[in-house]
Amino acid sequence: MRKNIIMIVNPISGDLDKSELTDAAFSFAEKENLNLVIYNTSGVNDIINIQALYLSYKPERIIVAGGDGTIKMVSEAMQKEDVILGILPAGSANGLAVDLDLMLTPEENLQIAFQNDYMEIDVITINDKISLHLSDLGLNAELVKNYENATIRGKWGYALQAVNTLIDFEGPFTATITANDETINCVARMIVIANSKKYGTGVVINPDGEMNDGKFELVILKNLDLYVFGQIVTGNMPIESNDVEIISTNQAFIKTNFPVSFQMDGEYCGTETEYNVEILHKQMKVAIP
Repeated sequence: MRKNIIMIVNPISGDLDKSELTDAAFSFAEKENLNLVIYNTSGVNDIINIQALYLSYKPERIIVAGGDGTIKMVSEAMQKEDVILGILPAGSANGLAVDLDLMLTPEENLQIAFQNDYMEIDVITINDKISLHLSDLGLNAELVKNYENATIRGKWGYALQAVNTLIDFEGPFTATITANDETINCVARMIVIANSKKYGTGVVINPDGEMNDGKFELVILKNLDLYVFGQIVTGNMPIESNDVEIISTNQAFIKTNFPVSFQMDGEYCGTETEYNVEILHKQMKVAIP
């Protein structure tokens, strides 16, 4: 009996045509005598539809062709199921794939997604919503919002919006953070809630982050002017300076003195003043190189 594999395809992620990738996946599945079922996301009832597909086919693996947002959506749908996720990076934000060393050739990623062993990674919940990779409040969330609304895409568009965001950002906010049975007050321009090391751009923001250690890091950037921002994007995270503080914990509560822009895994989520953050240890199985 042929094993079932479900492949979730986001047809619009990253402004990329997925037809060649889908054809390659069908060819790979046929060669390996697998029954491949394709589901194209539409933005309407996707989680319900994916859950129904899973119950119908009971696959050991679900392959995701998309970016961080698509992977997160599938993980939400499969939160209560024992299934391995295979990732085919195909989004504008591929941060999780970058951290898992999956920015390879399509042929290599097909092999990994369909057949390789897996690792169990942690999942963060923020106000009861799932974050797989990096979320943050403050300056970068403003950048994500501005980039989503921009007409120029790609690295140049990102760089342009980074400069514009630094110039236009209203200023620092005050945060009260409770973690590890301590409460601190700090003035910050950005707080990263990190389950891994780096953004999809390759920028390292949390050098000691591990995705399966039962903890997450709060990376507090107190000063983020053009100089410090330049250090970060060139790979020189100033962790020894007074500009950065890192707290490692498995649970935290953050309260800001006014509503601050917030993004999760590369998607802008509006503004918030309170963030209840917890780690779910080894919650998700992901195929790795």
